[in-house]
Amino acid sequence: MAFICISYELVAVSMLPALLLDVLVGEPSRLHPLVGFGRVASLLERACLKSRAHAKLTTVLGALAWTVLVLLPPLGLALLMSKLSALLSFIVGIFALYFCIGNRALVEHARAISRPLIANDESAARVALSRIVSRDTASLGEGAISSAAVESVLENGSDAVLAPLFWFLVLGAPAALLYRLANTLDAMWGYKTERFANFGYTAARMDDLLNWVPARCCASLYALAGDSRRAIRCWRDQAHHYESPNAGPVMASGSGALQIINGGWASYQGKARHRSVLGTGEPAAAKDIERSIRLLQISLLYFLLMLTFSEVLLCSVFMAAN
Repeated sequence: MAFICISYELVAVSMLPALLLDVLVGEPSRLHPLVGFGRVASLLERACLKSRAHAKLTTVLGALAWTVLVLLPPLGLALLMSKLSALLSFIVGIFALYFCIGNRALVEHARAISRPLIANDESAARVALSRIVSRDTASLGEGAISSAAVESVLENGSDAVLAPLFWFLVLGAPAALLYRLANTLDAMWGYKTERFANFGYTAARMDDLLNWVPARCCASLYALAGDSRRAIRCWRDQAHHYESPNAGPVMASGSGALQIINGGWASYQGKARHRSVLGTGEPAAAKDIERSIRLLQISLLYFLLMLTFSEVLLCSVFMAAN
């Protein structure tokens, strides 16, 4: 019991300096580990797909590539931390988590869209939006730009902020790193296109698995931080219709919490696609981008407060038992 209490306390305490580093420094402009990881992943992908193998073999190659890229770095991190002193291991864990979260970067990207949009500069807003979404942005108007930006904040609030914190809390820095690498490969390979339908199968399925619990925790926090009744209703009624099993709850709850509508038609690589409509109320507008940022930050605060409360409760139980 004492070991569990101390371990939990160390993990909880590690989160604060990692989050503070993210707030003060943000993502490194050079030599970010995830950028290097992405380059290695792209090289391995091209090497695997160069042979134009049979579909089943391509699926196997994708699974092997995912295993090498996602499992080896966390195993190396765990081995390194086991060899270091308690203090150095603690510090390494802080920096590992810092590299896994992207709260400040997400906020900066979202505001780079909202500010020109509020100033009626849709051209600049479209350029900024194109940096963070995969859909076609060239012909989007204010409403579509706003909706895409809000959806990005809500979904990436789970993927790049709350989910890494969740896995860090559950299994420490190696688990947070494993999750972030898996999520990065899903963003690179997890598409149902001719190129990635087979090769990216493992990346997509493993991201679904690793995100299942964190996504629902995030959806719960969004509901708590906004209009709870609408968020829960939208989550219950709409999420299962969405194409992604994890983005559905997150964006349905977030849209309901903000009392806005997202989803609908969007164009990807020149092909229009209809996605389930999520949320309730008015269509997203420029001002809702900042509101989605605020919803995420309040959700993060609630997460930290719950963590602090559970830490105090756990240690109180331990002290009472002794």
